[in-house]
Amino acid sequence: MPADKLHNPRSNPRIDEFAALMGKICPHTLIAPGKTLRWLLVINPKAGGFTIKSRWKRHRSVLEDYVNRAQANPLRPLCGPAALSNPESRAGLVLSGGPGDAEAAVRSLLESAERGGEKEFFLIITAGGDGTSLEVQSALYRAPGETRERFVILRLPMGTGNDGADAPELEGALELLTEPVDIVKARALRLFTSTAGKGPFLAFNILSVGLDAFVTHMTNKMKGKLPGDSYKLWVDIAALLYDRIYTVGPLELRALDAEGREVEGGKFRRNILLLAVGASGRRTYGSRKKILPDDRNVCALNQMSLLRKLALKGLFNYGTHIDKPEAFLFNASRVEFSGLYPILAQMDGETVLLRPEDFPAAIELSPPVIPVLKMRQRH
Repeated sequence: MPADKLHNPRSNPRIDEFAALMGKICPHTLIAPGKTLRWLLVINPKAGGFTIKSRWKRHRSVLEDYVNRAQANPLRPLCGPAALSNPESRAGLVLSGGPGDAEAAVRSLLESAERGGEKEFFLIITAGGDGTSLEVQSALYRAPGETRERFVILRLPMGTGNDGADAPELEGALELLTEPVDIVKARALRLFTSTAGKGPFLAFNILSVGLDAFVTHMTNKMKGKLPGDSYKLWVDIAALLYDRIYTVGPLELRALDAEGREVEGGKFRRNILLLAVGASGRRTYGSRKKILPDDRNVCALNQMSLLRKLALKGLFNYGTHIDKPEAFLFNASRVEFSGLYPILAQMDGETVLLRPEDFPAAIELSPPVIPVLKMRQRH
């Protein structure tokens, strides 16, 4: 979507209050000391952190606390909100009104940064769920490397799904603004297919195929039509319906390390119910379900009976599924797979149907590319 199509809805008191509080924190951040800092808030006003009264009340209290913490740091002399060329955007603030808005806003800022030379450093703060985070990181991933070096992203957990956020709770994420931090590079995940023009698809947390992608697909389809956490509801429904809609046939799988060598035990042909690949280990999805609870970044689950699915599904909350014989985990930089039947894939909450003609397909880690914040080690 071109930048001139971006729009901001009418003033929203909660959004205005959020922006005002963040505007008191950012001038005291310790990020990129000594540089001229510009910040941009990319907000999804429909995110649960704003629309659910109890959540917003708690978030406002946390923000007020961190205003006080931030003001214990020196006031930066060279700091202020970023401005976009779109005349309808407010300085330092863009509201995502629909799919593509967040990515378009960041592309606009990246283009402006390219034209403006190397004087300014940009902090992009996402306030939404995994979809907002995915769009912003996609724009950063596609930016020229020299421009991306002048950017960093902070992902606040303000949505319903916050698995791609920098912390599960707002306090932990805001601490990255008020405490000494380093800027490090995170990897992306890329899904390649054998069909020209279909992909590559990007993810920055977990990219998976099979049962979980079906749950994600149905959650997206029914979003707004079902009350409460529809993801949890569809986990239960999927155990009953998935095998009736999609054939769980054998997948030929081959896993490779960063040097292109075959991972030990990483070549097999099995009836795979779910395959999840993380940008690293210790990743969650589906609102903090611990699919990758340790340092290994790949988890595969063998097909199992309905009763066994119902018995195991609760274990994902704690990561104890990895102790069961149906699960096998390992580390890989590239996972190649091929099957005979259509199968869904999901990329941080967005889905695509892979058909037999799309195989072989591959999920691959990119080089470290996305600039993110990491708390500095205290000695």
